[in-house]
Order: sequence, then structure tokens, then C-alpha cells
Amino acid sequence: MNAPPAPRKSSIRFLFLPALGLLAAVLADVLGRAAGWGALGSGPSDSSRVALTFDDGPSRRTPELLEILAQHDARATFFVTAPAYVAHPELLQMLLDSRHQVEAHGRWHRQALLLTPWQEWAQIGWHPRAGQAGALLYRPPYGGHSPLTRPLAWLAGRQIALWDVEGRDWTDADAPTLAQQTLVHLRPGSVVLLHDGPAVTPELLGLVLKGLKARGLQAVTLAELPMRRIGLRQGLKRVWASYGG
Repeated sequence: MNAPPAPRKSSIRFLFLPALGLLAAVLADVLGRAAGWGALGSGPSDSSRVALTFDDGPSRRTPELLEILAQHDARATFFVTAPAYVAHPELLQMLLDSRHQVEAHGRWHRQALLLTPWQEWAQIGWHPRAGQAGALLYRPPYGGHSPLTRPLAWLAGRQIALWDVEGRDWTDADAPTLAQQTLVHLRPGSVVLLHDGPAVTPELLGLVLKGLKARGLQAVTLAELPMRRIGLRQGLKRVWASYGG
């Protein structure tokens, strides 16, 4: 009998390339989102400051959030999206005219791995304060990274800003439960992720601000915190928090 033909190199390459792409995607997620190495993370732990941040706005709840922040003499950072800006231009202007910080959450609210390279370039390049002096921050939707996210951010002159505490206002839990969970994990220098839109967020925000006051902590913008780059040790802690339990 004749021996079976040896597999062609092209067939091996066909199987190898998707596996290589999958490995690159997993590494991008672990190193970029979970570990966050090189991105901006929490601030100094020896201060009395924390930063509250709101993703996905502006929305019809933005004025209520601003009112609650004003009642507590607190400042925050809003990561806005282009679709929300188009839908509510007057609310974006309200944010820009306020004492709060406004940064970018993307041209589309889409995970980085679902974007083509040129779409991700447009995603990262869009900013509501484009053309202004100073650092411009970009928070990837879901914190998601593709293998191109960091290089494209560097080319666009954007700094990636992550977080270390989640308010989890996208879940079905009530505001007191979410506030308790948030305050348990919060430390001086923490960056808290909230969302501009969920019905529970205004009540949650009020409870968190009361909890901060009871602990002698002040809510400030990311620029006032200030954020620090995530190093090796902090990155390993983030990976453990994401995957270890």
C-alpha cells in the first residue's frame, strides 16, 4: 500500500494562524484589561481622595447625577460615547461647562475584539475634547483590549484609564446592596466604575457619597486624584481579582 501523503505546509499554516490569533486575543485581554499593565489605574493610597467615574453617558439621568454630586460637593469623571453625545448634545455641553472631567468611552460602545483595525483606530481617536491641550483619556468599552489597542492609543496620543472597584449598577441588585459591596472594596485612591443611565445609579451614588463622607474620603476627578500607572505588583493583584476569586 502507498503511504498517505504528508500534510502540506499550507494546511499546517491554515490551522496554526487561527490558534495564534486566539492566543494574541487572550493575551491582550489578560495583559491589557485584567492586569492593566501600563494603563492608568488607582491613585495614591495614602491620600483621602477617591475618584467616581461614569461610563456610557450622557443620558437623561445626567442632570440628576450632577445634582447629587453638587449636594455632596463632589466631583467626578464622565466617560462619554459618541452615540450618546449625538443623542444628547445639550447634556454633553452641560458636562463640559461643569467642574467635572469629561473623557472618551469610544465612537461605538463595542468590545475591541469586535472592531476591525481601522474601526478601532477611529474608536480610539474620537474624543469629546479633541483639540484641547492636556492629556486625553480613553476608557475602552468593557475595558476590552485587542492586540492593537495599546499601540493605537499610543499613536493617537491617548492614555488608557481603567478602574479598580465596580459599582455593578448594571446588575439587578438594589442600591443599598450595591453601595455596601462598593464601599467594602473601596480604598483611598480607588477609581470606582459606575454608569450614567441605570435607574439604580442615582440612589447608589447618594449612598456611596454618604459612605465616603463617613470615612473621611472626598470624591474628586481623575486629574485631581491623580491616577498612576499600573505596575507589576498591582497588575498581578488585578489578575487574581479577575480570575482567581
